[in-house]
Amino acid sequence: MDTNEAAMLLRDSDGSCVYHTVASKYRPHDTVLDNRDMMKTDLQFSRSHCAPPRFFSPSNMCTFQHEEQTPTTAWILCWEVWWDITGPAMDSSAGEYGMARLGLFLVFFTGLWRFSDACPASCTCSISRIVCIDSEPGIEDFPMLTLDDMENITEIFIANQNRLFDINDNSLRHYINLRNLTVTRTRLTSISPDAFFNNTRLQYVNLRHNNLSILSWRTFQNFNTTLPLLLFGNPLDCICENLWIKLRLQEEGDGQELRCTDDRGETTPFATLTPPDCVVPIVDVTPKMVTKMQGSNVKAVCTATGSPPPEILWNLDILSTHHEIEPKETESTLTLSGLSPDDNGRVIICSAENMVGQMEATIHLNILFAPTIQQLLEPEQNHHWCIPFSVTGNPKPELQWYHRNVTLQEQDYIHTQIHLSTENEDHGCLQLVNPTHIHNGVYRLVAKNEYGWDEKKVFAQFIDPPEIETDEPPTYTTTSPLPPLDDSVAVYVVVGIAGVALTGCVLMVIILKYGRNSKFGIKGSSSVISNDDDSASPLHHVSNGNNTPSSSEMGPDAVIIGMTKIPVIENPQYFRNTGSMLKSDTFVQHIKRHNIVLKRELGEGAFGKVFLAECYNLTPDQEKIHVAVKTLKEASESGRADFYREAELLTNLQHEHIVTFYGVCVESDPLIMVFEYMKHGDLNKFLRSHGPDAVLMADGQHSILVELTQSQMLHIAQQIAAGMVYLASQHFVHRDLATRNCLVGENLMVKIGDFGMSRDVYSSDYYRVGGHTMLPIRWMPPESIMYRRFTTESDVWSLGVVLWEIFTYGKQPWYQLSNNEVIECITQGRVLQRPRTCPKEVYDLMLGCWQREPYMRLNIKEIHSMLQSLAKASPVYLDILG
Repeated sequence: MDTNEAAMLLRDSDGSCVYHTVASKYRPHDTVLDNRDMMKTDLQFSRSHCAPPRFFSPSNMCTFQHEEQTPTTAWILCWEVWWDITGPAMDSSAGEYGMARLGLFLVFFTGLWRFSDACPASCTCSISRIVCIDSEPGIEDFPMLTLDDMENITEIFIANQNRLFDINDNSLRHYINLRNLTVTRTRLTSISPDAFFNNTRLQYVNLRHNNLSILSWRTFQNFNTTLPLLLFGNPLDCICENLWIKLRLQEEGDGQELRCTDDRGETTPFATLTPPDCVVPIVDVTPKMVTKMQGSNVKAVCTATGSPPPEILWNLDILSTHHEIEPKETESTLTLSGLSPDDNGRVIICSAENMVGQMEATIHLNILFAPTIQQLLEPEQNHHWCIPFSVTGNPKPELQWYHRNVTLQEQDYIHTQIHLSTENEDHGCLQLVNPTHIHNGVYRLVAKNEYGWDEKKVFAQFIDPPEIETDEPPTYTTTSPLPPLDDSVAVYVVVGIAGVALTGCVLMVIILKYGRNSKFGIKGSSSVISNDDDSASPLHHVSNGNNTPSSSEMGPDAVIIGMTKIPVIENPQYFRNTGSMLKSDTFVQHIKRHNIVLKRELGEGAFGKVFLAECYNLTPDQEKIHVAVKTLKEASESGRADFYREAELLTNLQHEHIVTFYGVCVESDPLIMVFEYMKHGDLNKFLRSHGPDAVLMADGQHSILVELTQSQMLHIAQQIAAGMVYLASQHFVHRDLATRNCLVGENLMVKIGDFGMSRDVYSSDYYRVGGHTMLPIRWMPPESIMYRRFTTESDVWSLGVVLWEIFTYGKQPWYQLSNNEVIECITQGRVLQRPRTCPKEVYDLMLGCWQREPYMRLNIKEIHSMLQSLAKASPVYLDILG
């Protein structure tokens, strides 16, 4: 059989895509269809499901009418067609094709299984489908399987059943997950009004070619008009009971050309059906909104018109308020006595229905009542401490907490959270983050609205108060009182004390200015470093560090990471004992002042300036190397103490992906730190300059487009992850991980390091809080934004944002939103969308970093390992940097 002949087998004479023209093997044109051939006549196959690739060209493939709900039978017949058409060709051409075909056939059918006892002989039952197409012995009703099996069925296909006459209330009662139903070419005559009452998930109903003459609108009242309902081929009557079909067709607009038969036996289009005395009900109710106090009485009237006269019904099943109904011919009166708060927000439905259809009108209840605190429980400890409560009231009451009878001022670490809010109730808790003994005591909740108030109390014990031993001071007694001083003597005494104090202050200032010394061996003042070479050319490197509070504003427990001082006091629940990290034999290298030659200022921050410099005799194998020099602007004692502590700490931070710290120069002011110089500057600028639209000037020649590849991005990402693994192993929390705080060297070497320079370049990346504190909220997880909690897990979140930056070539996260909108998005659980160039595996990593609960986020070592695997699978070509 050649290609054209095979293709013709899928086309009928009228061009329709049916299967009964598979000609002589299945039936002569002058014989009666057998059961399977009748089934094949009605099936239309999918392009992607039933097109043998060796023979069927795309233009001749069929399209199944409802592709996303292809019945199992279509698959069975599809395999049969393929077998019969292609079998001889494949078997004659090569034996291996026949074996491959047989293998595929067997694999397909291993997914089907038969319920030996419950499934009727005329049917095939699988886990989710039932197909009944054999007329002998046939079925009289839908198969009754076990309850669990029926609940798992999502698709039923029934055809050629001469003994199936009706679908009653019990036929499909237990098929609660049924989505697709096809009953075709049977003797189906009637369907009960509640036949599909339990089948709320139905999406597709095909009842073509049956014996249905009358259908009630009630049968399909829960079936959305936008979903397919196929009725073609039924002898429908042109009567009032079927007028709803015309109205549905007008809403669907899918082009079903249904016809009905009138009293004279003539068929007419449903579109022209206009039975006499047949009008859809019209209903109205007054009032439509009821706003009354609790305990009030209300009377509502529902009126309806239509033909035949409609029946008026009220839906009052869930109403708590006492009610009475007074029905009349064209209206019905509802009286509500003593409105109950439980009915606030309820909707009462008045419906009018006749054989043509149903219409509804509604009454909304807005019942006003004073607040009631239903419960106030003792504190519970989950992620944080929580005092649970439930409050009712309409309007919603204002809540005020009191601690030990003092108004409680809510803030980040103690505030009210509403977990569930309904029309009547608010369920929430007073959340306390790491409370101490000072938070123990009685808590009182007051709920108040314009109609009244309520209060409740609860005692909270979070932590036992510390046991402080105090010795009573000794008591001194004298046998007689001392005589009072003479006034002149008192004046001399006061003047003398003041003179001594002034002299002491002067001496202290002199000592502080000229007698300072430290373990770094400062021996006095000398000239400041001068710029020996102003002609040095500007460099690519533009660092942008943190505008953190100056050293004078920070306590001695400030955590120092990279080049950034971070005051731990902003994060009171996590403390960093920097002393514990310092080795007892920590040795900070001292660099001579004359060995440092400044070249160019790179920037300035709160601490001082950063310069590009040449440093001589720093390494034994090089006479001089380029370095980055950080100076200390502030000369106070606290500033110097921070400087020494940072130097010791950085000496212990040694890793290939952390910017190298070489040492200090403390011979005179200003104090200096010397760091490794990274040639290509900060990673954010580097990414932007190597994006799809970036242009690099090469040696003054023509512009050359240079774009980072996916493999190079992975190489960058896994290096940053390696640095973060190291910091985590040292129990360090970075708190400001971003591409702007990573530096790029030669051969695409990336290191974590921030020189703390001015944030002018990246000011939009930070959110100013309290005048001087700058928070990188676009890189922060919810717990850091809301509670200032910074942990290794919060660094994992930031690492996910860094990955997003890399794969967007340095775009600002949430660039389309303001800072306040970003805070709202992050705290509400929204995450950044997948970048266009980002592989799915990397975006899955990002999502693993952005889990709302910190304990659910990926481990930093797992992230590094996965990035390493992805990077190894895609080798990096490093010549991008020249």
